[in-house]
Formats: sequence, C-alpha cells, structure tokens
Amino acid sequence: MARKKPIGVDDLWQMERVGAPSVSPDGAQAVVAVSRFSMAENKASSTLWLLSTLGGQPRPLTHCGDKDGQPRFSPQGDRIGFVARREQQGRKDDEAQFYVIAPDGGEAQRVGEVATGLEAFHWVPDGQRIVFVSWVWPGLSGTAAQAKALKAHKDRKDTGYATSEALYRYWDHFVPMGRVAHLHVMDICTGKVRDLFDGSGYELPRHEPDGTCFDISPDGRKAVFAYDPAPEKRADARFALAEVDLRNGRITPIVRDDDWSFTAPRYSPDGTRVAFIASHQGRTHTAPGHLALWERGNGHLLLSADWDQDVHGPLVWHDDGQSVLLAAERHGRRPLWRFDLATRAAEALNDDGWVQAWDSRCGTTVVVADAADHPARVHAWRLGEAPLRIERFNDKVMAGLRLGRHEAIWVRGALGERVQVWLFYPPGFDARRKYPLLQVIHGGPHTSVGDNWHYRWNNATFAAQGYVVAVVNYHGSSGFGHAFLDSITHRWGELELQDIEAVTTAMLRKPFIDRRRVFATGGSYGGFMVAWMNGHVKPGRYAAYVCHAGCFDWTAMFADDAWAWHSKELGAWYWDDMARIHAQSPHAFAGTMHTPTLVIHGALDYRVPDAQGLAYYNTLKARGVDARLLWFPDENHWILKPRNSRLWYDEFFGWLARHDPGSRR
Repeated sequence: MARKKPIGVDDLWQMERVGAPSVSPDGAQAVVAVSRFSMAENKASSTLWLLSTLGGQPRPLTHCGDKDGQPRFSPQGDRIGFVARREQQGRKDDEAQFYVIAPDGGEAQRVGEVATGLEAFHWVPDGQRIVFVSWVWPGLSGTAAQAKALKAHKDRKDTGYATSEALYRYWDHFVPMGRVAHLHVMDICTGKVRDLFDGSGYELPRHEPDGTCFDISPDGRKAVFAYDPAPEKRADARFALAEVDLRNGRITPIVRDDDWSFTAPRYSPDGTRVAFIASHQGRTHTAPGHLALWERGNGHLLLSADWDQDVHGPLVWHDDGQSVLLAAERHGRRPLWRFDLATRAAEALNDDGWVQAWDSRCGTTVVVADAADHPARVHAWRLGEAPLRIERFNDKVMAGLRLGRHEAIWVRGALGERVQVWLFYPPGFDARRKYPLLQVIHGGPHTSVGDNWHYRWNNATFAAQGYVVAVVNYHGSSGFGHAFLDSITHRWGELELQDIEAVTTAMLRKPFIDRRRVFATGGSYGGFMVAWMNGHVKPGRYAAYVCHAGCFDWTAMFADDAWAWHSKELGAWYWDDMARIHAQSPHAFAGTMHTPTLVIHGALDYRVPDAQGLAYYNTLKARGVDARLLWFPDENHWILKPRNSRLWYDEFFGWLARHDPGSRR
C-alpha cells in the first residue's frame, strides 16, 4: 500500500471541481460541468459529464470545448444545452454562445449566433426555444443594430470608460458601458432571436445576472424575473418581480414593495404560483431572506417569517408542488431543506457538510456537496433510500492524502455568549507535543465557515504544515440567527475581536499549544480584523499576521463597488460623522501597530480596492514594522490562477515560518 502524504497546494489543484447539476426529465441522469486545472499551463478547462443517478460510471460528454458550462437538459430529455466559446465551422466565438448536444454523445452544435453573447439561459417547455440573458444597448432595436454597435465598440481607438451610473463596476469587472442585461427568446430551429425587453425600460440586475433571477412558466407563455424598479441602479437595490409574455413582450409587475427585496423566482409545477426569496430591507440591511409565495389572483405571502434562518436559492419545487427545496446555513454547515408549504415547516435533509448546488426531477434529487474533509461530491437522493454516490472524480487524489481530524467546539465570547470554533489538527496530532496556533478569520463578515472545503483558504492544508488551526464563527457570522448576525452593525471590530481573543485565550490553556507560536490570518473582512488587531492587541501576543485583501481605511474604501452599504454597516456616511467612521477604521490606530504583517492584494479587486493593501503595507514600512507585500496584477478578491495560488501558499507559509521561533526551516 502506498504511503499517504500530508495535503499540499499542488494536491488542491489536481482536484476536479464539479459544477451545478441538471437532472433529466425522467430522473435517471444528471449532467454537470467539471473543471480541471493545469499547473504547467496555468489555466483551467471545463467539460460536461453525464452521470447516472442509478449508479454506473460517469461518461464524458464533451471533448472539444475549453470552457463548457451551465448544462441543462431539454424538457424532453433529448438534448443538453450549454454555454461555451468554441471554434466551429471555421468561426471562433468572440462571445459565449448556445450549444446543444445529444445525451448519447456526438458533436455539439452551435445554435444561432448572438453578437452580444449569452450569460445564462432556461429552456422553454416546448424544447424548441430558450430564454437567455444578454447585455445590449437599450436604445437599439434588432440583432443587426446590436451587432453593428458591438463592432463599433470593439473597433474604437479610445479606451476610456464614461458613465453617470451609480453602479458601474462589480467584483472584478466594469458593467458593459452603455449596456443593460435583457431577456431574449431564441428559436432553436432557426436561431432567430427576439429581445423581450426591447423598448420597455426594464432590465435585469446589473451584478452578474444569472439563471436564478428568472424562470419560465410550465405552459411556456411567460417568464418571471427580478428587476430593480428604482430610477438609479445601485448595489443596495431592492428588487421587484414581473412577468413578461413570451408572445407579445407585454410586461406586468406582480410583486413590489419599496421596503422589500424579492429575488430568485421559481414557478410551481402547475404554473399558478411563484416561490421566491423576500428580504425586509426597509427594516435592516442585514434582514434574512424568507421563503415567500405569489399566487395568481391572490397576491403574495411570507411562508418562513417565523423561521430564524436565511434562505438561499436556487429554489427547486418538488414534483407534487407541495414543497420547495432550499438551502440555509446552520451552525457552520449548510444543509438542504425541504420546506412544506402546508405546514410551513422546514426539514433538514442532511446534517453535515455544505450543500453547494442541487436539482430535482421525477422523484430524484441530485446534490453537490463538500465537507471539511473532502471536496465536492455528487449524490442522488430518492425518498426512502440512502444517498447514492454517482461519481468518483477526486477519490484517487484523496486516497493518497493524509488529513488531520477536525471538530467543532464552543467558547464563551463577547456579550457572554457562546461562539462556535472549528479546530483542525495536523495529521498524526499528539496531544503530548507542542504545536503552533493559527487563527484563520473568515471574511464577510456575514458568512460562516466550518464543515466545508475551501480551495483558497484550505484549513486541512494549513493544518498539514503542523499548525493547530482555529476558525471562529464570531459575532456577525451567518447561520446562528439574525440577532447574532446583526449584533456587530455600527460597531465593527468590537465584538469580533472579543470573540477572537477569547478563542486565543482558550487555546492557550491547552497543554499542546505553544504560546510563543501564535499567529492570526484573514482575508477580506478577516483581513480587516487582523489589521484591526494590529492596532488594538498588545504587541507580542501574536508573532505575525497575514492580511489578504483587507479593509484598512473606511474613508478610502469608498472607491469599492459596495459603497452603498457603508453607512448601513458603519452607522453614517464619512462626511457626516468622521469620528464614528474612524472609530471603526484600522488606519486610525496605525500609531499602535507593531506586529509583523504579510499584506496580499490583487489589482482587479473592486470589492476591496488594492490601494487598501498598499496603504496598509506603506504604513507599516513607514513605521519601521517588519512587513512584506505580495501583489497580483491579474487577480481579483480571490487568487484563482494555479501558479499564483502556489505562490500565495508559498509566501503565506514562508512568512509564518520566518516569524515562528519554533520553526526548523
């Protein structure tokens, strides 16, 4: 038997990553996109795989594409549609196009040619049409005019981006200049395309509109979609729902309330109802999403108002129309839930791991889920039967790796309340030995960590370097009720620091932790926290920090893509109450920063612009504090390229080792 080794960064990039499933109409098959990565070529490729929900070997469906994605079975099950950029019949796609392939294989065929490309699509139930998203110039009518405008835009010699919009960039890209996202219908036989929003003034949400923001009615006559009714589009928009008639383009608003935001609409199997997620943004910007239902002729009502959970989509109806599948976090895990409409009761269908994606047809539910000790796996669930694993994509890689154990504990933190801490131990952990402690602080802040697999911040990989890793779901984290999540509003840094310090104190009481070798690291809001700690924690308690994409100066952070939320989170606009903003900003406490810090940032990060990291690094250098900068010109808030990820981990571990008095390196 081959000897197992501790997990390393190269192992992470050998793992295949599974996308969202689509289940065939008869429930017997599922199709997924699987991404593979090449460290040598420093790039990814994705192909489609067909899985039998009854067991058997997965079968590759596409071979010639580079980035085949978003596969969906047609309503009749005779074709699988997907989105890709390919070369076919001597023409290479400039923009992503729609392709179809038979489930039993053969060559994929491009359908039509949309100059402005496709972002996402749904099949119309007749199987002869699709409804898709494309970014278009709203003042131009017809595909020819759009193609001409696109050519002129690409041929221009100037490179400036001019706008009067409040929402003009998102995450790592600018919203296409002068364009908006419209729904279109395409005839599969002819490739003919019609803009359903032409001349209407309606548009889809501007932040990456995808398949969750619209749906097609079972009779194929209408589409329901989310839209922003406000004249000025902003990142903190409150969405309404409307229906568009696929025959004549007539649009009818169906659910709107200026205090609420309505998203993720899904038609019931009989088409008389629409399930959606409703969030009372007028009450608070952190309001949870609730399951809601609109019934034709009877208006809408909330179904999960008494359930203290934040509902996540996509929403998937059971075939009988009596219940809806959804996800909701609970104590560091994200189960799949079945919400019964009659009783308004939610039942968790699993109790471990983190459900990433799911689909259900004909009594078969296919679930993609990971856990703290393995990457995403695909299972078929049937009522009354044990879940059936239907792929083995990463078993060979995982079989050669030795992971340490992990567990969840609870520590008394801020406000005298218990907070959850996930501990990850090195392989071969021996409680009689001494180990360094690595606090890993999650971002968000309104997210959580725990029983899930993470490629960029992989706790098993950190632990394999010999650290005991502690990951705390501090006050503000999701999955512990709304009061816990909202508790940090207008006082960022206060309760979270108390929780982190309580965990460090609790761990230092453990006989196997070496108090000389304590480190804290974090990304995004976690990066904010380690910068905050540098100004608030007595020097020497932590040997070194790592700050990835961290917020440093809340005034300068107004350059980010989420500026509309600043006053809601911090309690004021900076020009109205600078003292309040500075009281929550790490840069205002730079005079007390002494702890060595590795600062990491990407130039394409618009969520936390890279000037934040550069300012923090420059501040530490000016103060004579030991600091190191790792800056990526081609990465965003995340480090996504294989070679860059390897460098990230090398610098990360190298920095910790350099400041570890017990390191043998």
